[in-house]
Amino acid sequence: MDMKLEVIVLPVADVDRAKAFYADRLGFRLDADFTVDQDYRVVQVTPPGSACSIIFGTGVTAAEPGSVDGLHLIVTDIEQAVADLAERGVAVDGPFRDATGVFHHAGTTARIAGVHPERRSYGSFAAFADPDGNSWFLQEITQRAPGR
Repeated sequence: MDMKLEVIVLPVADVDRAKAFYADRLGFRLDADFTVDQDYRVVQVTPPGSACSIIFGTGVTAAEPGSVDGLHLIVTDIEQAVADLAERGVAVDGPFRDATGVFHHAGTTARIAGVHPERRSYGSFAAFADPDGNSWFLQEITQRAPGR
């Protein structure tokens, strides 16, 4: 049986601010905005080309705003994606690669400025955060590893 990741719930402090960031600034598709009452609102957005959506709102999670760390958006050109986010007014750290060449460390440990020298798939990253501090990474993948 297939199991597909469909939705990620993000904890945010201000729903309208998050909606403006994701839908207006980043250009994620606005799929839904349902206000049931003052204690329950569900907003769903989807990154361009993604099968997985993001939900935030009021009464949808007990997690602390800004507590999600390390979500990844996969791009085919890290430099173009960084430039696009910068043009949209998003502060982006990168591109960078990890000193190990395996995956990036937590925080900023072992970051080396610039793309992977061979531009190897899975080897180049950039980082940004939403207004609440939920952290995101861009990861460049141009050719998927076998079986993925």
